[in-house]
Amino acid sequence: MTVDAIGGVWRYAMDLAAELRDHGVETVFACLGPAPSAQKVEEAEQVGQLVHLDAALDWLVSAESDLSDVPRLIAELGREVGADVLHLNLPSQAAEIPTDLPVVAVSHSCVVTWFAGVRRQPVPQDWLWQQDLNRQGLERADIVISPSHSHAKMVTQAYGSIPAMRVIHNGSRLENLLAEKTDMVFAAGRWWDDGKNGRVLDAAAAATRWPVIMAGANDGPGGQYTPIAHAQHRGELSYADTISLMRRARIVVSPSVYEPFGLAALEAARAGAALVLSDIDTYRELWDGCACFADPDDPEAFIEAINRLADDADLRAMLAVKAYERSLDFTIQAQARAMAEIYAELRTKNNTLTAAE
Repeated sequence: MTVDAIGGVWRYAMDLAAELRDHGVETVFACLGPAPSAQKVEEAEQVGQLVHLDAALDWLVSAESDLSDVPRLIAELGREVGADVLHLNLPSQAAEIPTDLPVVAVSHSCVVTWFAGVRRQPVPQDWLWQQDLNRQGLERADIVISPSHSHAKMVTQAYGSIPAMRVIHNGSRLENLLAEKTDMVFAAGRWWDDGKNGRVLDAAAAATRWPVIMAGANDGPGGQYTPIAHAQHRGELSYADTISLMRRARIVVSPSVYEPFGLAALEAARAGAALVLSDIDTYRELWDGCACFADPDDPEAFIEAINRLADDADLRAMLAVKAYERSLDFTIQAQARAMAEIYAELRTKNNTLTAAE
């Protein structure tokens, strides 16, 4: 299973692989991009085997040639460890991959749909190679997974029909442990990514009744930077520290303009918070009727939603309960069961083809 140490795929992979052990699945993590921290290495090795490949991530390079060795390195590692299935968390990694093993490609996000969701424009000319490479990977994969129907629609609009596309919602291992709540608003994200829309939340924080705490890096690996002036910025925290803060918050906000799933919203719901979410298709699909929604372009809309919940304990409690109940639709157990079934389906198909040959 491919992973990277700087994006949201890390949490997805660790939680899924841990749960897959109950289905008899052993995972070897192939980490691409920057090397993981010692803390992340320790976490991965508690779940499976971790191998760091000297290979780039598609969204951190400017030329297709920088990725030329990626499929070969992944295929070689698959052969070395005796893998039955390759689970690739970037579809570009599947493009022309030299292997007979079945390939699952998961579309967590991509440059093309990011531009559609964040910039609301086609991918720039200099990035068209990304569109071509991703399309090759989506066509090469035996099965393509999207974490939501809304993201699957965006992918289809970007790349055309994908008959092998299936939707498996992400899940969370987080338990609903009781914690003392405080009058604060919490948000977690990679704030250097314009898709997380940190500027709008920070602007709103200047006029909210309760303090807004933003956890997560605001300077990115490619020199991206999002200033945070009004919220209390805690920087990049460990997962445990992030969840600890989230559990204490009465309100959790996600202002994202681009979210293929939005794991932070699920974790917040499981932690018993009332949700204020940007009014985008993904969040409507997953949380309609269970959250307050705000125009992602309008700080005033977030101020109004946050202050409304801060002033109305009954409404806040009702939405927290509804969000928690909805969160039970998105369990790590269901996610792992669905993924294990796909692995088994592909192994059976692959063995049948081998026998036929």
